[in-house]
Amino acid sequence: TQATLGELLAAEAGVVVERSPADLREVGNYVTALEYGLKRLKALPLSLRLVQELHEKLMSGVRGERASPGEFRRIQNWIGRPGSTIENAIYVPPPTQYLMECLGAWEKFLHDTSLPPLIQVALAHYQFEAIHPFIDGNGRVGRLLITLFLVERSILPTPLLYLSAFFEAARRDYYERLLGVSDRGEWEEWLIYLLNGVATQSQDAVDRATRINSLLARWRREVTGSASAVAVRLLDVLAENPYCMVRRVADRLEVAFTTAQRAVDRLEALSIVRQVNRAKRDRVYCATKLLDILEEPADLTPRERQ
Repeated sequence: TQATLGELLAAEAGVVVERSPADLREVGNYVTALEYGLKRLKALPLSLRLVQELHEKLMSGVRGERASPGEFRRIQNWIGRPGSTIENAIYVPPPTQYLMECLGAWEKFLHDTSLPPLIQVALAHYQFEAIHPFIDGNGRVGRLLITLFLVERSILPTPLLYLSAFFEAARRDYYERLLGVSDRGEWEEWLIYLLNGVATQSQDAVDRATRINSLLARWRREVTGSASAVAVRLLDVLAENPYCMVRRVADRLEVAFTTAQRAVDRLEALSIVRQVNRAKRDRVYCATKLLDILEEPADLTPRERQ
């Protein structure tokens, strides 16, 4: 079970959520690893060293921590149904004695600039998942590497493309396409699948960003001129996280508690935020219209070009 984006945002805002700390930590680690990877790219190219560092960030303090965070596997692993053995596994990655040779070739391929970047990242993602270099967490690392590769190649200015949502929504297709390459050499089908994912998720990201910007612009018009500057500044805070608590708003904006309370009350009066708990103290507010846009399922419908 994974925590939702809303639960993670609520927890970051100081709200007590029902989701287990382990689930929250797993999703939070993904964000931490992504931010860490983006910073490291300024000094270190995508490499086996960075892959190990990302794995350590992802697996720290979560259920897979027993899987040697940051270390390539030293035992044979396999992929199959729960309870399966290596004899009846669906897929068996390279044996450990060939692991570093495979990873070395993969790292060299990452630095090849002769292919279109989207084609290259599709091939590299399959290769990484086929090598399966860690005991656990290979899927999370592999998906993270797609984003970092596209940022490194200046295809993405920031990590706005979230292919994990596409893979999860089409989970069965994702594994079938990967296995199709391994079993039958179906590279073309895999490339088409991943490129379709890039296209649909890019459009989905643009649609969400457009609606969020329109919503924030409308709220700013409603607030400007009829409230203090603090209420306007609070909208910028909500753009980062739709959840807020008055004491945290006061700390973030460096204003008195009563000033922060008036700003929140003003947004509540305009139906921009509403209280989402029943507490009389430490009330939690949420810009639910903004959260709804962030949390809605990915739209996987192919779009015709205008």
